[in-house]
Amino acid sequence: MNVAAQVGALLAELGVGHAFGVVGSGNFVVTNALKAHGVPFTASRHEGGAANMADAYSRVSGKVSVLSVHQGCGLTNATTGIGEAAKSRTPMIVLTGESTASAVGSNFAMDQDALAESVYAVSERVHSAKTAAADVARAYRTAVNERRTVVLNLPLDVQVQPAVAGAVATVNDAEPIRPSRRSVAALSDLISGAQRPVFIAGRGAKHAGDAIARLAEHTGALVATSAVVKGLFNGEDFNLGISGGFSSPVTAELISNADLIVGFGCAMNMWTMRHGTLIGPDARVVQVDVEDAALGRNRPIDLGVLGDTAETAADVLEHIRASQPEPRIGYRTEANRELIAARSAWASEPYSDLSTGADLSAASGSEARIDPRRLTIELNSILPAERIVSIDSGNFMGYPSQFLDVPDADGFCFTQAFQAIGLGLGTAIGAALARPDRMPVLGTGDGGFHMAIAELETAVRLRLPLVCIVYNDAAYGAEIHHFNADGSEPDMSTVTFPETDIAAIARGFGAEGVTVRTVEDLEAVREWVASNPDTPLVIDAKIASDSGAWWLAEAFKGH
Repeated sequence: MNVAAQVGALLAELGVGHAFGVVGSGNFVVTNALKAHGVPFTASRHEGGAANMADAYSRVSGKVSVLSVHQGCGLTNATTGIGEAAKSRTPMIVLTGESTASAVGSNFAMDQDALAESVYAVSERVHSAKTAAADVARAYRTAVNERRTVVLNLPLDVQVQPAVAGAVATVNDAEPIRPSRRSVAALSDLISGAQRPVFIAGRGAKHAGDAIARLAEHTGALVATSAVVKGLFNGEDFNLGISGGFSSPVTAELISNADLIVGFGCAMNMWTMRHGTLIGPDARVVQVDVEDAALGRNRPIDLGVLGDTAETAADVLEHIRASQPEPRIGYRTEANRELIAARSAWASEPYSDLSTGADLSAASGSEARIDPRRLTIELNSILPAERIVSIDSGNFMGYPSQFLDVPDADGFCFTQAFQAIGLGLGTAIGAALARPDRMPVLGTGDGGFHMAIAELETAVRLRLPLVCIVYNDAAYGAEIHHFNADGSEPDMSTVTFPETDIAAIARGFGAEGVTVRTVEDLEAVREWVASNPDTPLVIDAKIASDSGAWWLAEAFKGH
């Protein structure tokens, strides 16, 4: 066994869940070693797609994923996906070959450390045969215990060294950080003194939903989430849904009227707090996080609590119960219960249907367009409830995010930390492999789908019953509406494109394809669902212009 094979074996022993990648000379041996030791491997058509698959697999499964790429250009091809994972604190290991220092004339030579660090990943290296086990253990420990994306460089000259026999990589799990007693007391006092508390859970609280819900029930708090953990509080009567740009008018109003907002594992950034407009002028703000540097990073706070979100919620509840054993009403009034049930979801808000078709206007045939809200509401009732919804980026993204229900937080995969378009298809494939018991659903624009379309072959090859909803406006819609916002009517030829028959392209890949211009066209989707499918379905939805989605104006304040 050489070092490259040993690295694959060690990672398998540590428990990585699934590997993705494109194999070349610099990662051939380590990838085959992963496979030989029981780690499933999915070959993608592009390293960028593989990075998105690995990112999504880890988010949904809770296991460390592996991205395997060739040195140099293989790594650069994957960099956007690595950046998304790193910014999202996804525990993921990137195995990449590395040209040696003596091979500066190699076409593949580059500063891989600097590249990894430039997108906020951690750069590590297997230094020698003697240190290989310790190097692998260090990378895995960083990925798991610090929730980091680690680029583990495998120098070509080290890979071929004979492995040291009997080397073992061991990693101990880190204990959750308990908040200090002083912090628990301070947070308990703020919650007990609040009349209208709201708790907002973010990515760092995905494991803490039950603990936060119990605390909210006892203290009379409403609950909400950032977009990335939509579904965390499903089933709770006082669940407001997503806080931020996607919020319904009722959700936004109830959050902005809060006198205390507690963010659990939530960055409380401009997206989640609508540039601060969801925080009332007299509201107190608290942030709970395992990273000291995260506390107050995006806005002033009245109290920062360093601690695991589940441990903090449980300790605060115990502290409050000691003096207040009975639950209080607080913000959980009967009137608010009824209001939330009736109007917290966007689907319950009235809207003027923009669809143009034979049943609605003089337009028909190739001119017909369907309102993206009506499209998504109809699909929500057609598609199975047990689903995983993955979201690409673009003007359309609020529709699948808010109009498609999900069973829980594992049913929603939202990759927007880097705000790159084209990540959605790979994300949907990785999520599907993490939860094969659920139907994968992708919401994407035509621009992002065209960028990632090579991975449609991967989905076909894997026989995934993947629904790709392509909100097709033949443009980069966000840019269209952003640059038109001031009414100046600039030249839009750089962001508009000819009509494309995406359904026909999908069929060329071996997928099913259907063009949707009216509600009646969705009958083909019903038939596909009823067929017990084992091949993807691409819905080429020709959507009517919404003149800029409702959340877009808020989003572009940050640009």
